[in-house]
Amino acid sequence: MTTTSNTCSITTMTSNDTQRVTLFLNKHILKQAKAEAVLKETSLTLLVEKALIQYLPQETIIKKVKIKNE
Repeated sequence: MTTTSNTCSITTMTSNDTQRVTLFLNKHILKQAKAEAVLKETSLTLLVEKALIQYLPQETIIKKVKIKNE
């Protein structure tokens, strides 16, 4: 058995680094997030992106275990 790891780091993103996603959110949370985006004069996308950056650790290590067939 071997283990490999990948490291994901948060970096500054450019407009070419975006990806469209579909999320299912509680309608009350979404309504509040939209209202907050309007109050802060920003987009919902930027508001959610900033929230994720604050929530997520600076670095995430993903380990994948490979099992060799004998």
